[in-house]
Amino acid sequence: MLLSLLQHSSRSLLTLRTVQTLNKSFYSSQMAKRVAVVLAGCGVYDGSEIHEASAVLVHLSRGGATVQMFAPNVDQMHVVNHLKGEPSEEKRNVLVESARLARGNIQDLSKLSAKDHDAIVFPGGFGAAKNLCTWAVQGKDCSVNDEVKAALQAFHSEGKPIGLCCISPVLAAKVLPGCEVTVGIEKDSKYPDTAGTADAINQLGCKHVSKGVGESHVDEKNKLVTTCAFMCDAPIHEIFDGIGSMVQGNNTITGR
Repeated sequence: MLLSLLQHSSRSLLTLRTVQTLNKSFYSSQMAKRVAVVLAGCGVYDGSEIHEASAVLVHLSRGGATVQMFAPNVDQMHVVNHLKGEPSEEKRNVLVESARLARGNIQDLSKLSAKDHDAIVFPGGFGAAKNLCTWAVQGKDCSVNDEVKAALQAFHSEGKPIGLCCISPVLAAKVLPGCEVTVGIEKDSKYPDTAGTADAINQLGCKHVSKGVGESHVDEKNKLVTTCAFMCDAPIHEIFDGIGSMVQGNNTITGR
């Protein structure tokens, strides 16, 4: 009996080690070495969604990427009291707030150069729709922050992959005409805001592709990889897996 248990444990350990080795090998062979991550503040309602940003960083770190974080040096559209879910009468700076997520290691977005990086990723959160653009109040008629627009155009013209989570794919829809993105599955109660956002994306002349929370969509032509993340009412581990799919998609494009 003891021998049987030991043999089973040995096989399980071997299997685990094999999986870990294969996983490390995949990430190492596909990983973009230098990745820019653009933040929009700190906190779901007025900045970058913290869990999404962390998931992006974990998946990039697992593959050994060198990550540099950036944020625009501008005031937030407004500040939200996350305990009450209500606007607060104060001002906060997007770069300063993003530094919380970056543990202080962050640069002004104006310093970002596409030539110094292999890929770029935008986590989601309301900050992407409030601070990186004005989608939250103007929808498809919004304007995009000049530095964000310049970054997207630069990586696109260099043929370098762009990853976007949650609501941030609308940035690509505004800046890159005719692109394909996903913000979830349309006409599904688990994706309460997807249908309206998808319709607006289509009206911009882009194509919305329905994808589940654990999936990502790759626009081969424009080198865009998008995933819906918290546009879906899903457990956090499913959000994490979907962002992993996006990061892997980005890396696959980079390796070509």
